Amino acid sequence: MQLLFLMIEHIGLIVAIAFILTRLTTFRNLIDHKLDRWTIIQLSLVFGLFGIVGTYTGISIRPSTDSLLWIPRVEAIGFEEALANSRVVGVVIGGLLGGPWVGLGAGLIAGIHRTLLGGFTGLACGISTVAEGLIAGLVYLKIGNRRILPTSKAFMTGVVAETSQMLIILLVARPWESAVALVQVIALPMILANSLGIALFVVIIRTVIHEEDRIEANQAQKVLHIADQMLVNLSRGLTEESATQISKLLLKTTGVSAVSITDHEKILSHVGLGDDHHLPGHTVLTDATKKVLRTGKLYIPKSLAEIHCPQKGCPLAVAIIVPLKKSDQVIGVLKFYFSNAKQIKPVDEEVAQGLGKLLSHQLEVVDAQNHAQLIREAEIKALQAQINPHFLFNSLNTIVALVRTQPNMARKILIQLGNFFRQNLNASLHEFITLRQELDHTSAYLDIEQARFTERLSVKLEINPLLENVLLPPLTLQPLVENGIRHGLKGLEKNGEIIIHVTEVEGCALVSVKDNGIGISPERISKLLHTQIESQEGTGMALYNVNQRLMYHFGEESQLHIDSELEQGTCVWFKIPLQQGGGIA
Repeated sequence: MQLLFLMIEHIGLIVAIAFILTRLTTFRNLIDHKLDRWTIIQLSLVFGLFGIVGTYTGISIRPSTDSLLWIPRVEAIGFEEALANSRVVGVVIGGLLGGPWVGLGAGLIAGIHRTLLGGFTGLACGISTVAEGLIAGLVYLKIGNRRILPTSKAFMTGVVAETSQMLIILLVARPWESAVALVQVIALPMILANSLGIALFVVIIRTVIHEEDRIEANQAQKVLHIADQMLVNLSRGLTEESATQISKLLLKTTGVSAVSITDHEKILSHVGLGDDHHLPGHTVLTDATKKVLRTGKLYIPKSLAEIHCPQKGCPLAVAIIVPLKKSDQVIGVLKFYFSNAKQIKPVDEEVAQGLGKLLSHQLEVVDAQNHAQLIREAEIKALQAQINPHFLFNSLNTIVALVRTQPNMARKILIQLGNFFRQNLNASLHEFITLRQELDHTSAYLDIEQARFTERLSVKLEINPLLENVLLPPLTLQPLVENGIRHGLKGLEKNGEIIIHVTEVEGCALVSVKDNGIGISPERISKLLHTQIESQEGTGMALYNVNQRLMYHFGEESQLHIDSELEQGTCVWFKIPLQQGGGIA
């Protein structure tokens, strides 16, 4: 029992070594399973030296002069002596975490050293140390790659390894009687204490790694939260209002004394210390800010004199000033202020630089999104602009012709003409409209065209009423119908026919516009959907524009398809997924 207590006292050393090892990059690479030849060599040396330390801190055991009873003593090793030690801890941990090669390497280093120390158990202990490293390595292979070893398996590995050492001592050490007497004294204390030490080492590693993982997860969550909130606030660009919200968010999450954002000329926001004179709307005050705006490089003024704020008594002592850029052009700065130079830490510079880059990237993203929105609106307006003036004149002439002979029909066409233009003008105000609204718009156009062509144009609507609330981009269906009449039925000798068909197919609304016109050549079909083509009667972008907007909102599975045969007619169709943006309203 005395020996057991003495060995347990040495566990404090194991705790200290375990903590130190978790600070080493090489050891962390081992934990993360980034093993290469050089890392294996380094780890073999580390755990081999750990084993040597365990040998030197061992307790010398020698027989008393009066009897064969072995008692613990801390003295130099003679031939009759042996060591009750914790050498196995380092070697087994190396094998468990690094595999057979690390276990073998650490075992050879610590084992050869123990053999050279001498004593009648020197050779036996050297052999057993190598064997223990290999046993731990085999356990590593058995349990597979794990970032952190289970504590129970670590403890049992220690028990097996130390039991094998006792067997090797009995087999190799001579004289036999001394070996037996030694094992009787040291077996139970060493098996229990060293197995406990191995398990405790693993627990320490587990605790440190879990704590660091938790800190990293919290930091990642904080960064993602900041990124999400900044993007929400930047939806309308970098304004005084958005800059103030972002500054409040950064002040709360970073713990600095003040946060400020400026554009190239004036302060957009200042939250925290100094907000009584660093006021939004005022021109940039400090020389340090002007320097960053001029150079485009991060600057850390480390004193009030370097900040050079003109306001006397300004509480801002030091700062980290990061440029904000769009397309490599400095558009402003992000500033973290501190009231005391001792508050600023090396990590603060990295955080500020990272947030500055994040804010710059998000400004570019918002600009790109706004630009894309403007392009989409411009495309809608271009689609609206392609209304042929002849269509308006022809419609008015038709109404004039009907006023005397069919006044009710003239009134109906005039109303439909107004509806048609009203819906055209309102198209850019909505991202989506219902299929019913798009059909009303298309019907207004068809009523006008049928009044012109009378019996020469027939229209069939085959609509599943359950799909009338499906959402789709405005000006999607009408341009397809107009294309069919203006180009498909142009010059047709027989009566023209337009069929609009809407049905549900495999969870999608299938929308098609079919005509019995002159058809389209295969060469022209390949160009219609992927580029703007020259047209004598329009802008040449109707099908291209509709196709691009469908793919933008719903993906490639909703792109336009054209099935056509010369002199037989054309069918243009697309699908809207019911469970996405095109879901039923």
